[in-house]
Amino acid sequence: MNTKKHIQTKKSGSAMPLIMLAIVILSIMGVGLLSLGLHSRVFAAKNASEIAARCAADAGITKAVFEMNEKLKAKPWDDSTLPEATNEVLPNSNASLSYEVTGNLDSGYNVESIGISNRAQRRTDASLELQGPFQSAIFVQGTLILKASTLVDGYNSLDLLDTDVELQIGTNSILPGSIVLNFGVNVDGEVLIGPGGNVENVIQDSGATTGDRYPLTDEIELPAVTPPGLTNKGKINIHGATLTIGPTDSGQRDEIILKRAAQPAILEIAGGDVVLHVTDNVDIGQDCEIVIMPDATLTLYLDGDLDAGNSAGINNKNKPANFKLYGTGQEQTLNIKAKSNVSGAVYAPNANIIVMAVGDVYGSFVGKSFEMKSGGNFYYDEALRDVSINDEAVQFVVKKWTEQ
Repeated sequence: MNTKKHIQTKKSGSAMPLIMLAIVILSIMGVGLLSLGLHSRVFAAKNASEIAARCAADAGITKAVFEMNEKLKAKPWDDSTLPEATNEVLPNSNASLSYEVTGNLDSGYNVESIGISNRAQRRTDASLELQGPFQSAIFVQGTLILKASTLVDGYNSLDLLDTDVELQIGTNSILPGSIVLNFGVNVDGEVLIGPGGNVENVIQDSGATTGDRYPLTDEIELPAVTPPGLTNKGKINIHGATLTIGPTDSGQRDEIILKRAAQPAILEIAGGDVVLHVTDNVDIGQDCEIVIMPDATLTLYLDGDLDAGNSAGINNKNKPANFKLYGTGQEQTLNIKAKSNVSGAVYAPNANIIVMAVGDVYGSFVGKSFEMKSGGNFYYDEALRDVSINDEAVQFVVKKWTEQ
């Protein structure tokens, strides 16, 4: 009996160390899990702060660009004071941002933006450049139609040896059939559609050759253009005669009417830079022309429509930059014709543009819609990308950036 009790006592004593060992192991595991949870929360909080700081720094760049473009609206341009902010709270967060724009027109403009959230700090640096409205060969809000066998290619009127010209045609639309490329069309560049659009649906391809086709990440903004304040000088009304005007004839005109009599009516632009703001329509009758001489430029702000009859149109004897047409009306139709080549840059975001030429088309066209109905090929002039602070519809954009 005593021997049996002794054996039971010995077994009970040998189990105690195992129980204690299990308790110690479980305690260590519990402490480890608690430590892991704590470190995970600290790591998550640190990451959240770093993300918030990065967002704040990026928001600073965005706001600086916005402020620079708002500043562009005040004429003349003055960069003696440039946008800056210090410890501005990023909405709906605990982060703050500070940014400063430095530079000038000659050296270019740079933005330094710093975002702070708790102990995290991030910095983004960006360089800005001016971008004009003629970045694309053809760009529209809605439909773009190219006739069969049209070639869309590029050149540089400032450097005819420059054969490496990047070009695009495109639309902000995502509706089916917004871009119609008829049989034999050859676009030596990219074809862009609206953000989120389906390339196969938006582009109606009847046998065209193009470069890459893809949707934009964001819609391309087409800002409105406001005509300059000019002295009203009445209408221009020519019947069967030639009228030559120069820089001193610049001004606001009620309308321009050219009608054939025994001879065609000709409006000749000569002797320098001419600026006209037409508040109604431009009507160019059969065989009549607006002729821009080699020593002249014409900048035309048009509130109404432009219509040209048979064998009539605009004859620019210069590079495309010497004839710029800005559509400034709410609903417009521009029928642009020429007896030979069409050469010019047209920016009319609310206009339906139809081009009919005997020869080729040189320049850039931006509108509500665009259709090339006849004539030869389309050649985009890369030189139109060279802009100044005083040009119409220019905007500051980010050229490049670095993050720290």
